[in-house]
Amino acid sequence: MRVPASISPYVYAFAPPYKGMVGVISGMTWARAAIFWGSDYGKSVLQQTNQVDDFWATILPPLVVSTMVQCVNQPIVRASITLQNPDSGLPNTWASIKHIYTNHGLGGLWHGTSAGILKTVPKYCTAVLVKDFMEDRLPQIDDISSPTYDRDRLCRSAAKSATAGLAGAVLTNPLDVIRNEMFKTNESLPKTIRRLINETGSGFATRGMAKNMIAVAIPVGCTIFFTDVLIQFTTTRNNNNNNNTATTSNINNNTTQRRRQDP
Repeated sequence: MRVPASISPYVYAFAPPYKGMVGVISGMTWARAAIFWGSDYGKSVLQQTNQVDDFWATILPPLVVSTMVQCVNQPIVRASITLQNPDSGLPNTWASIKHIYTNHGLGGLWHGTSAGILKTVPKYCTAVLVKDFMEDRLPQIDDISSPTYDRDRLCRSAAKSATAGLAGAVLTNPLDVIRNEMFKTNESLPKTIRRLINETGSGFATRGMAKNMIAVAIPVGCTIFFTDVLIQFTTTRNNNNNNNTATTSNINNNTTQRRRQDP
């Protein structure tokens, strides 16, 4: 079966071999969990202090947490990108880490951290800011008695998540290009930027944007969406449990009162 050229990059991206899959999934999972949980928790703490306005309470937590996460994850990021090079001949993430350490030393594992921070931190700050903006601007779904209540809440979450994911992917695409070029050439950040501008002008800023919107927007959007879904499910279940407990308590109280009234 012949794959159309327009979609072949996306089809082959999902084809085996899946080298480094465990490292990538593990690194991305804990990183996104830390960033979004830390952002919500940090925002609530800052709002309680009344020392900063809502904008800074929203921006500062993802700024700090995503910077920390990027520094911790950088060796895995560098190793996974090196592993994706067909000419590397490396079998797995651990072999890629050892290869980088052997050829470039300990500092080589953190090469590109500056570009990684410039790419990751604005992406998540943008996603969190847009998510909270959409949360405040979209109509609230308050009518529990509505037959479409659950569906409306899911649609609201989907709109919020998709917008946040796309904004984070599009606005940080140039930094993603710079980071990947730094990994390929081992050049510094300023030298990489100068070379890209000399070679392609400002066109590098949109290079690979379609792929980036899939690779970045979908995971970030899905993370936000499924988090909302789990919160809604947990809230609904807790409310049902509380209602059942209250109903059982009322029945027991009524039964006790009737027994007391019986002669």
